[in-house]
Amino acid sequence: MIDAIMKTAGAALPRSLARWRLAAVVALTSMVLAACTSEQFQKGYILPPGALEQIPIGASQDQVLIVMGTPSTVATLDGEVFYYISQRAERPVAFMNQKITDQRVIAIYFDKNRQVRRLANYGLKDGRIFDFISRTTTTSGQELSYLQPLFKLLSFN
Repeated sequence: MIDAIMKTAGAALPRSLARWRLAAVVALTSMVLAACTSEQFQKGYILPPGALEQIPIGASQDQVLIVMGTPSTVATLDGEVFYYISQRAERPVAFMNQKITDQRVIAIYFDKNRQVRRLANYGLKDGRIFDFISRTTTTSGQELSYLQPLFKLLSFN
């Protein structure tokens, strides 16, 4: 009787060991595949939904600060300009380089009385600076020369 129990226990041990090995291989494969999934990165300012719609032309600087928060940088060119800078990138597979999918600079221009004069939502479209609010591409002038260094700072290539 004891011999029969020992034989049964001896046969069960390799089966359970094989099951543990299979479970370990499945767990290891799952972890390796999970490490290979794509990742998305958000750097800089995250625009709250509907924030730009809450800033009418003529709003005060204080109203802008309440709605948008502290700007990424400020320029004093012809009046004051608040810049909110953001960048989105993704990496399709772990350990690969990130690819920039979107870059934005939201510019809020103020007049001498510190009232909103103009809003602009700049991004990269076809390699050129593009204003998504007025749907125009700047050709020359002060804005292009001031925004190019901001985009160069954000690109890590």
